[in-house]
Amino acid sequence: METLFYRFENGSRTLAQRPQVVGVVGSGNLEVLIEAVSQNGACTVEIKTTARGFGAIWEAVICDFQQRWRLLDTRIAINDVGATPAVVSLRLDQAVESMLKDKASTTRPKGGA
Repeated sequence: METLFYRFENGSRTLAQRPQVVGVVGSGNLEVLIEAVSQNGACTVEIKTTARGFGAIWEAVICDFQQRWRLLDTRIAINDVGATPAVVSLRLDQAVESMLKDKASTTRPKGGA
């Protein structure tokens, strides 16, 4: 088992407060837990993977993800059992999109004016 850790500063997008879990380790070989937490504006990503020696690929996928979403005050935990980079990107995007949808539904005005 290998553990990789990434920290990004200067994000600009916040997420809903309710944590999200996307994927299952037994299905697609990848599970992503994403949560909004106070981290002085940082986005952190911790990856636990059984596939050793793929740090450069993980770094490329995670950096691409953060460049697209620019998250701040976010913690992401990934449990991996050999998912492809495409599956990793898909699950990360699903997690963020789900949280943004939750955030929009909680900030939308209730009822008519």
